Amino acid sequence: MRRKLAAGNWKMNGVSASLDELKSLAGTHADPSVDVLICPPATIVQSAAQTVDNTPISIGGQDCHAESSGAHTGDISADMLRDAGATAVILGHSERREDHEESSEMVRAKARSAQASGLTAVICLGESLAQREAANTLDIIAGQLAASLPDNSTAENLVIAYEPIWAIGTGKVPTLAQIGEVHDFIRTRLERRFGAGVGRGVRILYGGSVKPDNAADIFRVPNVDGALVGGASLKASDFSPIIKALEESA
Repeated sequence: MRRKLAAGNWKMNGVSASLDELKSLAGTHADPSVDVLICPPATIVQSAAQTVDNTPISIGGQDCHAESSGAHTGDISADMLRDAGATAVILGHSERREDHEESSEMVRAKARSAQASGLTAVICLGESLAQREAANTLDIIAGQLAASLPDNSTAENLVIAYEPIWAIGTGKVPTLAQIGEVHDFIRTRLERRFGAGVGRGVRILYGGSVKPDNAADIFRVPNVDGALVGGASLKASDFSPIIKALEESA
């Protein structure tokens, strides 16, 4: 059985005072029946990891460089994240793919580095509104899957997050049937590439305007193993109901 995962991406939000939200979340979910991962900005990864030490909550990064070290001013390596206390890292988020022109091949190189450092790579996939309207969604997802995932991926070091770009932060949410179609497609492709054991074990998250009022319905869709949540993960009062909805679906 795949253990459900509620992951929060704080994006470029959060300072030291924001760690109080982690304390509140850890207090509310002292013994969750699902995994909980929070990915704050790099400046507070170490402090966040210390804040949730000896709690079930894990900390991740939002990006890493493909190299383990070197002359890459301003970048952060997977080894650095691991040293700071992270256990996972988000890679290939649409905002990175668009704002920083990251290709799927770049995402794959970063994922290799993350996995080699002992981090779980949370690899994001998703189509634009134009691609959705042109009925190209599955072709886009197939291409991103093929090019973004390292060959040595396992159910332990890989998580997939399907995030339709047009649903991120917009309040727009695909229909449950649309979510199900993509998640089923991803599952089939994972099994075909990595074999049934790994393919059935990799967790597939949905992301894009997940809120407390729609989470329960989304989590009932087959092959949805949790969520990658943006804005609603910044406040414990907003994220906690999503975690509870995931626990109820487990």
